[in-house]
Amino acid sequence: MLDKQPYRGRFAPSPTGSLHLGSLFTALAGFLQARSQQGQWLLRIDDLDTPRNVKGSADNLLKTLEAFGLHWDGSVAYQSQTLDVYHDILDKLTKDNQVYPCTCSRKTVAAIYSGACRDKQTFPDSPYSHRLKTDNSVISFHDELQGLISTNLARQHGDFILKRKDRIIAYQFAVVIDDDRQAINHVVRGYDLLALTPRQIYLQQLLGLVTPGYMHVPVIIDGQGYKLSKQTHATAVDLEHPQKVIFELLTLLKQNPPCELQYASLNESLEWAIGHWNPEPLKNCRAICR
Repeated sequence: MLDKQPYRGRFAPSPTGSLHLGSLFTALAGFLQARSQQGQWLLRIDDLDTPRNVKGSADNLLKTLEAFGLHWDGSVAYQSQTLDVYHDILDKLTKDNQVYPCTCSRKTVAAIYSGACRDKQTFPDSPYSHRLKTDNSVISFHDELQGLISTNLARQHGDFILKRKDRIIAYQFAVVIDDDRQAINHVVRGYDLLALTPRQIYLQQLLGLVTPGYMHVPVIIDGQGYKLSKQTHATAVDLEHPQKVIFELLTLLKQNPPCELQYASLNESLEWAIGHWNPEPLKNCRAICR
C-alpha cells in the first residue's frame, strides 16, 4: 500500500490591489487546512493579467499575510516567470490539433461556445484567442465541501480559451500548469471558482497530470448580496488590529472560537485555530453574509 502524500496546498492571489476580508478568509481557510495536517502552504502570485496589476500590490500582499501570521513555506512563485512553460505546452497542444484560433468577440459568444471557429485551419492576421477543443465526456469530482460535481464541458460550456486575444495566458490554463509544477495536491479556494474546476480537470487529464483534491469554501457577501471583491470596492483588511480580524474570520468560518480568544495574542489564536480546525460546518455552504 502506497503511503499518503504529505499535504501540499497553496494560496494564489492576484496583485490587483490590497488584500480584503474575502481574500483573507480564503487564505486563512487554506492555511488552517494545511497546518492542521502538518502540511505545506505555498504562496504564488498570479500576475499574468498585466492590465489589472497594481504596482506595489504584490509586496503589499506579502506584508499583509505576514502581519496576520500566515507564513508560507518556501519562496514565493510568480506566474510571470513561467511564461515560456505555458507557451511550450500551448504549442504542443496546437501541433496535436487540440487548439484552434478563434476570432469571436465576447459579445458574440453566449454562455456555451458554439464552435464557430473550430474548423479554421490557418491562423488569421487579426487578433485571435486560442481555444481548446472539448468533447462529450463527463468530468466528475468530489469537492470536500460542495459534494459531487459533474459537468459535460461540451454541452455546458463548449470549447474554452487558453490564451486570450490580448496574448495573455488564461487563468484556467496557467493554474493547471502552476499547480503541477509546484506539486500541489490540495486546493482550497472560493466557491466562485468552482465552475472553472471541471475545465482544469479536463486539462489535467489531457496533459497527463495528477488531479489534486479540491475544497471550495463559501465566499463572503455584503448586506446587498454582493461578493466582497475589488470590483465591489471591498476595503483593505485592518492591519492595525490583526487579532480582531482573525477572530472575526474564525467566526465567519463557523469555528465557534471561545470569547476569551478575542483577548489572546495572534499566535495563540492561530494555534487554537489550527488545533480545532473543522471545515465540516461549511459543507454545502456557498456564501456567508458578513
